[in-house]
Amino acid sequence: MWKKIVLILLLVLSFSLSNSGVAVAAGLKSFVDTSDGYQFLYPNGWLQVKVANGPDVVFHDLIQVSENVSVVISPVPEGKTLAELGTPTEVGYRLGKAALAPANSGRSAELVNAGQREVDGKTYYLLEYEVKIPNQEQRHNIASLAVSRGKVFTFNASIPEKRWPKVKQMIDEVVNSFSVY
Repeated sequence: MWKKIVLILLLVLSFSLSNSGVAVAAGLKSFVDTSDGYQFLYPNGWLQVKVANGPDVVFHDLIQVSENVSVVISPVPEGKTLAELGTPTEVGYRLGKAALAPANSGRSAELVNAGQREVDGKTYYLLEYEVKIPNQEQRHNIASLAVSRGKVFTFNASIPEKRWPKVKQMIDEVVNSFSVY
């Protein structure tokens, strides 16, 4: 009797895994934008929200609504590679000043880590910030940048600092899942 139950459970599990198409980490869903050419994983239970005149896409947590990920697509001078835009640290400082803590915003963004990785022949810069916003709690931002087809793609995850230790591993997995094609 137990052998039959175990066999049935194994068959069901095997069937469900083989039909999933892509192995996705536990608790994460896949988002693919074929028209713009990028994809990433995001946490299960997060919702896509529409933002006028903002990022290409935004997802936020259903319960902790200030936890979010987004993708911003910007033009890049023709033929420029990510390396030609600067080192990870140089690009990280410019992004911090331009996007996370623009002049007269009262915000400050400290770049605490900058690195790069290569995936399938593409270079990605990984940038980590601590962001202070007036009258709000401090935030932790992780960004992944890549250049493809004359555009720079910036994937950003923003999390309240008090939640960062609890969700760091998951957010690192989400940020590292970002890819352009």
